[in-house]
Amino acid sequence: MDLRPYLSLAVQTAYEAGRLTLGYYGTEAARPEFKDDETPVTVADREAERLIRARISARYPGHAILGEEYGEEDGGDHRWIVDPIDGTRAFVRGVPLYAVLIGLEIEGVCEVGAAYFPALDEMVCAATGEGCFSNGRRTRVSATQTLRGGIACFTDARGFEKYGRAEEWQRVLSAAGEARGWSDAYGHALVATGRADLMLDPAMNPWDAGAFPPILREAGGYFGDWSGNEGDIYADEGISTTKTLLPEVLGLMRQDPDA
Repeated sequence: MDLRPYLSLAVQTAYEAGRLTLGYYGTEAARPEFKDDETPVTVADREAERLIRARISARYPGHAILGEEYGEEDGGDHRWIVDPIDGTRAFVRGVPLYAVLIGLEIEGVCEVGAAYFPALDEMVCAATGEGCFSNGRRTRVSATQTLRGGIACFTDARGFEKYGRAEEWQRVLSAAGEARGWSDAYGHALVATGRADLMLDPAMNPWDAGAFPPILREAGGYFGDWSGNEGDIYADEGISTTKTLLPEVLGLMRQDPDA
C-alpha cells in the first residue's frame, strides 16, 4: 500500500488549518466558550476542523472522519482522526505549544500521522514504512539508556490524581532525571524527535492520540497505553517513549507499592 498520497494530504491539510488558527492566535477572537465537559473551544477550533473535513472529503469522499468538534462521519475502512487544536488552553493563553493533529486509521491500524505546531512552524509527520520527519529532516527517538538520565513530560500534574494515576506518576517522578510540563501533543512530538524521553498522558481521546502511533513507531519509539498495548488510541490514556526505556516505564506502571 502506497501511503504517501495520504501523508501528503495530512501534512498539507494540517499546515493549512494551522495557518488558519494563527489568524486568531493572540487576539480577542480566541476567547473560548466551554463545552459540557468544561473543556474550552474557540471559533478557531471549529473553523479549522471544518477546513480539514472539507479537504479530506474532497479528496476521499468515501472515507470516515472522526473529529473532536463535529463527531464522526461514517465511511469505509479508512478513517481520518482529527483534532483541529490540541491544547486549546495553550492556544487561548498565547502559549505556542498547541497543535493541529491529523491521523489516518486503515482497518483499525493508525498508519499516517501529522502533528503541526503553527506558532512554532514545526511539522512532525510519518507514515508506516516511510520514516518520521520533523520539518523535512529524518528524526529518531533518543538513545537515553535509563529514565534517570532522561526527561519525562506531562500536561497537568494534578491530572494524575484526577484520573487515578497518582501512584504511578510519583514512581516515574522519583525515577526520572527531570520532569517538565511540555504539554499536550508537544510532549509526544518531543519524544519522537529525541528531545525528551517520556510523555505521560493519563487521559487522552482518540483525536488526541490518532496521529502518534505512526510518528513514534517510525521514529523508533512506542506510543500506546500504560499496559504496553502499542498503537492503542482508545484506552483513554497514552505513553510515548523509546523502545529502550519502555520496559523500565512499564515496570513503574505495574509496580505494587505494597509489595
